[in-house]
This record gives sequence, C-alpha cells and structure tokens, in this order.
Amino acid sequence: MEHILKEIQAERQRQDDKWGIQNHDPITWCAILGEEVGEVNKAALEAYFKKESSRGTKSLKDYREELIQVAAVAVAMIESLERNG
Repeated sequence: MEHILKEIQAERQRQDDKWGIQNHDPITWCAILGEEVGEVNKAALEAYFKKESSRGTKSLKDYREELIQVAAVAVAMIESLERNG
C-alpha cells in the first residue's frame, strides 16, 4: 500500500504544480471528481473491449493511472475542506 500512497501523493503534487492550490465549493469539487470517475469508467470500458482510441489501445495501466487521479482529487477535496472549513 505504501507505494500506492506515494503515487497518489506524487499525483497531488503534479495537480498543485499544474493548477495551483484549489479551493472550490463542494459542488464544484464533486463535478471535478465526477469527471475523473468518468475517465476511470472510459478506461475500464476501453480495456475491456480493447477498443482503439486516438491515443492507441487502452490498457489496465491506463485504468490504474485514472484511479490514482481519482484518489488524488479526493485527497485534494479533503485538503480544501480542512483549509476552508
């Protein structure tokens, strides 16, 4: 589990580097998380059906990467809540 948590932490840092520290209301955060969950669903379907996309065949590696992003967004949501009450 430790290596997975380190990947989530690295993704959180990447997100902050890209977007800066984010302080959204809960509804906005849920929309962001929902978009990320949609990407997990898409990657899972493409891996399952082995469809070609513009980036090439999706794999379970892509599915895993999307799951790390979902976890990192969930952490960002908690961080924002703690900062802003």
